[in-house]
Amino acid sequence: MQQEKDIQHVYCVGAKSLGAYGGYETFIYKLTEYHQNKDNIKYHVACKANGDGCMDETKLDDVKIINDHEFEFHNAHCFKINIPQIGPAQAIYYDVAALRACCKHIKENNIRHPIVYIMACRIGPFVRHFYKKIHKLGGKVYLNPDGHEWMRAKWSAPIRKYWKISEQMMVKYCDLAICDSINIEKYIHECYDGKGIKGRNPKTTFIAYGADLTLSKLKDDDEKLVNWYKDKGLSKKEYYLVVGRFVPENSFEVMIREFMKSNSKKDFALITNVNEKFLNELEEKLHFKNDERIKFVGTVYDQELLKKIRENAYAYFHGHTVGGTNPSLIEALGSTDLNLLIDVGFNREVAEGSAIYWNRNNGNLANLIDEVDKMTISKIKEYGDKAKKRVKEAYSWSFICDRYEEEFLN
Repeated sequence: MQQEKDIQHVYCVGAKSLGAYGGYETFIYKLTEYHQNKDNIKYHVACKANGDGCMDETKLDDVKIINDHEFEFHNAHCFKINIPQIGPAQAIYYDVAALRACCKHIKENNIRHPIVYIMACRIGPFVRHFYKKIHKLGGKVYLNPDGHEWMRAKWSAPIRKYWKISEQMMVKYCDLAICDSINIEKYIHECYDGKGIKGRNPKTTFIAYGADLTLSKLKDDDEKLVNWYKDKGLSKKEYYLVVGRFVPENSFEVMIREFMKSNSKKDFALITNVNEKFLNELEEKLHFKNDERIKFVGTVYDQELLKKIRENAYAYFHGHTVGGTNPSLIEALGSTDLNLLIDVGFNREVAEGSAIYWNRNNGNLANLIDEVDKMTISKIKEYGDKAKKRVKEAYSWSFICDRYEEEFLN
């Protein structure tokens, strides 16, 4: 590979794919999109070749296939990693295999001063090895510590302990930790100051996730939207909405249970990649299939359609309880007028007074739903204006991507 000395090569490890519903996937899609015409930054993105959340580049427009495991999208070099089906250890295997691929590509193509940006703290026991290897190749290791993986309900106690230890090691062996939340940055220093290499404090900076404030190009009478509504049994402003991964920490069980208790005549649409095991467990607990208002409507990969569905929702639920700045929340604030968020510090940090908050107490959300069902149009618009102002000031993708450019080219 020919390399001009003023090109900064950035290797991104941790996202499963580009453009899916996960936070890192959304981030990588937007980062490469905004920087695709930059001649001084070149991205190299690891993607999962198989398994849950794997990359399907055929669903992307304007993709250039290089071979069966490489493609170009947004002018980024994307490479796919095959993952053995080994349970929870898949995530660790994926990051390790991706880092090996990065180091190989850096060495074979004589890439000077590369940055390897690792997203999430999954590979603590291996990070010292890669830190030394990348430094030997003339590069640096950047980390996005994500938000408290060790607290996620899906993990058993031994695995949670592993994540906590892994986090400590990842923070120790990185040149810069880019935190997507002020609360996360504060937590990193509270826990790990004095525990870096030779007793140093970790070097950190804060860069949030972003959101797109432009309205959908689709009109209300667009055939694509009309057909989707007809197929799902929904109509404009007559549904509550949630978009996200179907995992315990997103509070799906609480939201469904409370919605079933409410007196709302509206529907509850859930756009998610359904996990059948989790779905069956929920049905056993809640019997939500008996409530016609609860509608699992599958996934929506068309970004303009998804944006329009958000804009036309009566209100948006956000139940994410673990982590920093959540992309789905910021996207909701930028497109949906009325947002109902679970009351945790990360969510208040992002939305401030532009949203309404609820908790997990029995009946709390159900009562809130009944209240907001009666809210005036002018009051809803007031919340919407506040939310869009908040996003525009602190979370626009152009601002976020400019901040990353500053850090990568510094």
